[in-house]
Amino acid sequence: MSARRRQMAQLLALCLSEFFLLFTFSAHTGVADDSLFRGQSLSGGQTMVSKAGKFELGFFAPGISSKYYIGIWYKVSKKTVVWVANREKPVASASSSELTLAEDGNLVLRLKDSKNQIWSSNSSGSLASNSTVAVLLDDGNLVLKDNITSDTLWQSFDHPTNTWLPGAKLGFNKLTGQDWFLSSWRNPEDPSPGMFTQEMDPNGTGQLYLLRDRRHRYWASGVWTGEMFTAIPEMKLNHLFDFSHVSNVNVNEFSYRVLNTSETDNLMLDFTGEMKRQKWDDEAKEMLQFCSLPWDPCDVDSRCGPFGSCDNFTSPPCHCLQGFNPRSRNEWALGDYTGGCVRRTPLRCGERDGFLELPNTQLPASPVRMSTIGGREECRIACLRNCSCTAYAFHSNCSIWQGDLVNLKYLGSSNGAESGAIYVRVDASELADNDHKNRKKTATIVVGALSGVAAIAVVVLLLALRYRKGATVGASEGVKGPLIAFDYKLIRKATKGFSEKLGRGSFGSVFKGELPDSGAIAVKRLESVRQGEKQFRMEVSTIGTIHHVNLVRLRGFCCEGDKRLLVYDYMPMGSLESVLFADGREALDWKKRYGIALGIARGLAYLHEKCRECIMHCDIKPENILLDMDMCPKIADFGMAKLLGREFSRVLTTVRGTIGYLAPEWITGSAITPKADVYSFGLMLHEIVSGSRNTETREEWNRFYFPLWAAIKLQEGDTLCLLDPRLKGKADEEELSRVCRIACWCIQDLECSRPSMGDVVQQLEGVLDVSIPPIPALLKKLVADESAENNHYYTTI
Repeated sequence: MSARRRQMAQLLALCLSEFFLLFTFSAHTGVADDSLFRGQSLSGGQTMVSKAGKFELGFFAPGISSKYYIGIWYKVSKKTVVWVANREKPVASASSSELTLAEDGNLVLRLKDSKNQIWSSNSSGSLASNSTVAVLLDDGNLVLKDNITSDTLWQSFDHPTNTWLPGAKLGFNKLTGQDWFLSSWRNPEDPSPGMFTQEMDPNGTGQLYLLRDRRHRYWASGVWTGEMFTAIPEMKLNHLFDFSHVSNVNVNEFSYRVLNTSETDNLMLDFTGEMKRQKWDDEAKEMLQFCSLPWDPCDVDSRCGPFGSCDNFTSPPCHCLQGFNPRSRNEWALGDYTGGCVRRTPLRCGERDGFLELPNTQLPASPVRMSTIGGREECRIACLRNCSCTAYAFHSNCSIWQGDLVNLKYLGSSNGAESGAIYVRVDASELADNDHKNRKKTATIVVGALSGVAAIAVVVLLLALRYRKGATVGASEGVKGPLIAFDYKLIRKATKGFSEKLGRGSFGSVFKGELPDSGAIAVKRLESVRQGEKQFRMEVSTIGTIHHVNLVRLRGFCCEGDKRLLVYDYMPMGSLESVLFADGREALDWKKRYGIALGIARGLAYLHEKCRECIMHCDIKPENILLDMDMCPKIADFGMAKLLGREFSRVLTTVRGTIGYLAPEWITGSAITPKADVYSFGLMLHEIVSGSRNTETREEWNRFYFPLWAAIKLQEGDTLCLLDPRLKGKADEEELSRVCRIACWCIQDLECSRPSMGDVVQQLEGVLDVSIPPIPALLKKLVADESAENNHYYTTI
């Protein structure tokens, strides 16, 4: 082509682009739906909407803030912002500001009157072209591109804020130095960069870190294996996201996509320092959280700031120590606790200072070890004489801390009174005033307790009338009378000061006791007033009015001040876990195992189908099945139970239960139904058959994950090899085959494929036949994946 022809072609392209621009501009009074052309602008309430209507871009003010930002959010009824342009430079008014595509081809936020520039895309490329256009794509990416060549000149995905959208990447470019990482908001009303980030391991390994101030690591994903991060093994059975890792001489980066593109789903680094998976729910009309990392929110570095204590079972989790107040009450009101707490009374040094005891507390890092000091009192004096010492602890040796105390974490109750105790230095007046405050608090508690007791008395009276009316009906199931409001001193005496610990349930420890007139009891003590109140009410309201031979009986409760106790029948044979898995105990024979499985099924069927409101237990596992003298199973520990009205069939809730017994829908974020309990029951049924944890390895299983091994053997018609080897084949083969088939049906991926617990009872009773189940799809994928690895089939949940 001659030079003149090339010039004519370029001129024609330019004319066409000018015509297209003029046509578009005249056809839209403000801006194209998903595009912004040169010379166009957004102001006030004007927005851009992606072609499929999933994302929207415009001005927004977070919370009740009067500051405005340019952002991108999901176009749903409750605005969820995923990207912010001017996160450090807000504007005072949306109507007096404008986002425009400037003459140089950059996106620019500026004030209308003064034309002062607030923010710019600052692309280094040559963008001064009439064909440059800004487009909001359906994946939430805002791009500047050449409208003729479609070349991308700049994109918001290269400048992420706090949300990792599907298709975006985290990592770094080794050649250009480009670094893609997430940074949290400061708080819900301030999107400026907070103190937490998620980024790739700077050392080049294929793993992700959560960091404070980009220096202090508090969580790591573990190395990427090609299908999961080693610290998140449940990813192997979680097929929500398809992750991609690219590592070569040029880049080291991760990206992902959501397999169900119809869902509104993302990963967001919250201002609390937790990485949260969120999903929009049309029924609830909000973004629901389904999991977060780290698993324990108190593991976030400096979550509660200096002199703040974290308790992961309370809401809110952060509390100032006695003698301290929040540094900023406004920030605490917004849920931002990272500023921590400050002393109410300054230290004066010397004998005028005292020490506040914090029992059962995780000790802060970097203490000064004083090996020459040999006792607790010497350690206290050493700290007292050192004006820079702010705390001490003595556990076989003396440790002192200087400066601010961070990462204090309450660990719950323990057997040793001194275990984990740290002594924090405060002005003596704070300790003296505390006696007066305690007396005042006691008076308040007494008044509140009297009101509470009055209310409880009414409830107990109503229950008594109800039970008296139905006493003859309930007698066959062991119901002897109404709930009893026990005196705390009586229970303390009955348990010998809570000295004989039986074990631990959800949100509390369980102790053995003996009442003079009614024999042995088991007492559950809720371990924190704040956490205990909710769980206390949950257990009382859940099982206080239901009765079944296969449910543990709640005798009564204690509610005095901050003391929350639940009193149950004592189960002398302990838990199913201790009977099945404990070393040195005689193995349960098959007849007892079958009876236990049937009893548990009957108890669950009662909860799901016979109560006035459906009750989902949400934490079915061997530890929560207790056995009486006759080896009759009793379902226990309802602290995580969820009530589901008969008019509803599904419920959405945050994750409850125990890793290893969770149904896939807990992890995928789908709606939860009683079939989640069915799934957990199926996994436990496998353990009853094998006498081992599903995640254990045995040579005869070829190192399979046991439910997978059982599903394969069912297809082959060989189930005797699945039986606990300690039984030496002594089992009814027809019953064994039936139990294995039921167990495999219970763990099908889709809840609609699982039987109800009522059907399970009839199947175990032999009333209903049980066909050979298919291998669950998730387990089948394990077969396919592991076959490529020389038939090593073992995995963990």
